[in-house]
Amino acid sequence: MIFKGTSVLIAAGALAGMVHAHGDVAPQAVDTTGLPVTGDEWLTENPYRAEVAGEEVWLKAVEIGASGYNQNCARCHGLEVVSGGLAPDLRMLEAEEYGDEWYIERFREGYTQNGTTKMPAFGELLGQDAAWAIRTYIETRPDSEAMEAASNELKALRDELAGYATDASGADAEALKARLTEIAGGIETLSGAPIADSVAFRAANLIDGTPGAYKSAAETLTVGLSAAQ
Repeated sequence: MIFKGTSVLIAAGALAGMVHAHGDVAPQAVDTTGLPVTGDEWLTENPYRAEVAGEEVWLKAVEIGASGYNQNCARCHGLEVVSGGLAPDLRMLEAEEYGDEWYIERFREGYTQNGTTKMPAFGELLGQDAAWAIRTYIETRPDSEAMEAASNELKALRDELAGYATDASGADAEALKARLTEIAGGIETLSGAPIADSVAFRAANLIDGTPGAYKSAAETLTVGLSAAQ
């Protein structure tokens, strides 16, 4: 297992914790409509990263991966991939080839210890497209400490955006979008992935100057900030 900033011995210990944490989980199908089909031969690198597939595909992969993760993985690995301590923090799994190889092998084969399934084999049941979408979601989780540092300003921006949802006459859409984008740029991932799918990033991408967009951006910040607490 390749976890950022850890040694082989620490990684091995984390793996033991992970497999111990998994219980019996009935895999839930993941709708991968809208993603490029990866084919029958399993890849060893994530094909849905923005630098490979483009931002549109990347955003779709994050969206689908979030659903797939929450249905199949959150029970053991935690909501928003924040571990409760029984399993290692998958946000630290490096977003590069070695991390991909470990991830896809575990996803495909699962893990059995002393005849007991600790992690189900998801490969044949969910397929490769779902596997890489979930991987994309996992590696783009934002650093919790960076989110906490930005939370007060994001709350203030949320309140401002909520006000513009009913009266947008005094709003400066470009300035609001630019500030949220600037905040998003300062929030890193723990995996080393270049873009964190933070609530600041999501809110910035929603703003288009319309009251409905301000409302959606404010709601996105509200939900995201609540989940981070």
